[in-house]
Formats: sequence, C-alpha cells, structure tokens
Amino acid sequence: MTSSFPTARSAEALEQGNSLSPRFDANGLIAAVATHAETGEVLMLAWMNEEALKLTLSTGEAHYWSRSRGELWHKGATSGQVQVIDEMRVDCDQDAIWLKVFPQGDGGACHTGARSCFYRVVEGGKLVKRP
Repeated sequence: MTSSFPTARSAEALEQGNSLSPRFDANGLIAAVATHAETGEVLMLAWMNEEALKLTLSTGEAHYWSRSRGELWHKGATSGQVQVIDEMRVDCDQDAIWLKVFPQGDGGACHTGARSCFYRVVEGGKLVKRP
C-alpha cells in the first residue's frame, strides 16, 4: 500500500525532521492517545489508519479506525461526543499519535458513557470503578 505521507529518508529525518511521516503498522494502523486539552486527563486509546489521520488533519476533529467494526469512525458523529483537536503530536519515531482534544457534548469519551475509557483502577488484581 502506498502512503500519501512522505517516508523519512533516515532515522535523523524521522526523529528530528519537520515532515509528518507516520509509521503505520503491518495492519496499516497507528496508535492514537486522546487527552483532555485542559485537564490532561487520558480519555482513550484508539487506532487510526491513513484515511482517519488525513480526515483528522483536514477537519480538526478526531477520526479513528474501528478495529471491531472494521470501519472509519468520526468520534462523536452519533453520540455528540465529538473531539475537537487543540494540538496533535507524534512520538519520537512517529509510530504513535497524541491528540489533545476538547470533548464536545456531555464531555464523555467512552462508549460506556464514562468520561474516560480508563475508569477502572487495578487494585490487588481486581478492577475498581473510579471517576
């Protein structure tokens, strides 16, 4: 599969250059972590394919690839929990994306209705719900 994003010509270009050269995995996906732009709270971990990343860049709203449904997913299109991008970052080797977002609607991010997908704490090997 040919990407419309440029390929970094060296490790230095990848890590220090100014070109967005995302390194999608063998399934054509890249991890995307969304955090609340004001509070820093981790909201969710999702996946993007090239199309989702392009749409996120062009619309300013988060788009993901749903691995369970096998389809493009505009976050909040049906729930109203749209994630408006405040800032997008990539990690050092461009194989993960960090989205700082302003959640819309009721401010939730999780399909369960929770504000964050990380609403449970592991204590002694058991899960405990926490806001």
